[in-house]
Amino acid sequence: MVGGKLLFSSHPHGRRGRRYQKENKGTLLYDGEEEEEDKGTLRSWNDILPDELLQKVLSLLPIANIIKLGIVCKRWYEVVYSRPSLWTMMAPEKPWFFLCCFNDCPLPGRVYEPSLLQWHNFVFPGLEKSIWRASSSYGLVCLMNYKDKSRLLVCNPITRDWKWLPRVPGGSSPDYNALALSFDRRTRGYTVVFAKCRAHMPSNYPRWHFSVRVYESTTQSWATLFAGSDLGSWEGGDEGVVCDGVLYYLIHQMREQRPHLVAFDLAKPQYSTMQSLIRAAIPAPCPPRTFARLINLSDKLIMVGARVWGHGLMSRLTIWELEEDKTWREVSRLPIEMYKSFCAVRDDFICCGAGDLVFIQCLERPTLLLMFDMRQKVWKAEWCAYNRHFQIKFFGGFCFEPRLDVTV
Repeated sequence: MVGGKLLFSSHPHGRRGRRYQKENKGTLLYDGEEEEEDKGTLRSWNDILPDELLQKVLSLLPIANIIKLGIVCKRWYEVVYSRPSLWTMMAPEKPWFFLCCFNDCPLPGRVYEPSLLQWHNFVFPGLEKSIWRASSSYGLVCLMNYKDKSRLLVCNPITRDWKWLPRVPGGSSPDYNALALSFDRRTRGYTVVFAKCRAHMPSNYPRWHFSVRVYESTTQSWATLFAGSDLGSWEGGDEGVVCDGVLYYLIHQMREQRPHLVAFDLAKPQYSTMQSLIRAAIPAPCPPRTFARLINLSDKLIMVGARVWGHGLMSRLTIWELEEDKTWREVSRLPIEMYKSFCAVRDDFICCGAGDLVFIQCLERPTLLLMFDMRQKVWKAEWCAYNRHFQIKFFGGFCFEPRLDVTV
């Protein structure tokens, strides 16, 4: 060991093939038939360690540490970012929650890392202050522009890889727009589903038209699956999620009746009509006048909802899971002590999740983050370390899985 580095001799085995260790300035020497001693050349282990083995060593570390080590030197940067396919065998990490900061806030945002129980400053690649809605899947995030909802951005926030998608055909709806991203681990491609619901006024009562457009990364183009299908007396919304190749879209008939889910098979659109989808719609487990959010957790459909009382106040949040027989199972309810500090506010909240974690954020208290572990059935609350001056500047947040092996 010299200067804190482990050094080796570059000279190969001697003619006799006998190896012994001798202390001479800390080097490892070899003995040949001649009495003359060959000290060899001192080299750092970083010079002779293959890239594959170095990557294997780094893969044992958390993603946050790998990113920091990627700026140590040029070689380490290339090992971390140039060969993403070699990171496919890494153990998955818990999803991170990104707290967006807009309205000319001096800081771009904060990210919460559940594994380390810490908040960090985080610069999201390509993020605009007008970004509004997000959907994530297997390390990728799709973002919708608030002012122009036909502009969509797909990125990997860990590798800083991002691009704008072609504009959504037909533009966006001024009424409701649902966004859903789905990553295919087999093909390593992704699908972006854009569902919109627009109101038409042929009479005194609005008629809602529903359309679905899909972007495939393999073809880099949009395809129209539904165009102007009539929902009848039903009204659409902004909640849609893709689970196992099926788009689940939340619709309402009247606010006094419970919402329903239409299940649209993206692989067989030609066999579906809007009327057949509505007839086969799945009643939601929540009562009428409930604000509900949909999440895909490992290809399991999760619904988070709370009933709205007078003055926009919410009841206790409840989490349900859709079983294979299309029945709902109640998983958990928000503990009463957390309800007093979180839900006794207005009815606007953000809900997202990945893996086994559900994140819930109330927009009136944006720096308070609720988390629920589906496996351990445990609730937890975390406050982001911002002062009151910054609280009014947050717009919302979303979660994503930290991965190095996914590209756009």
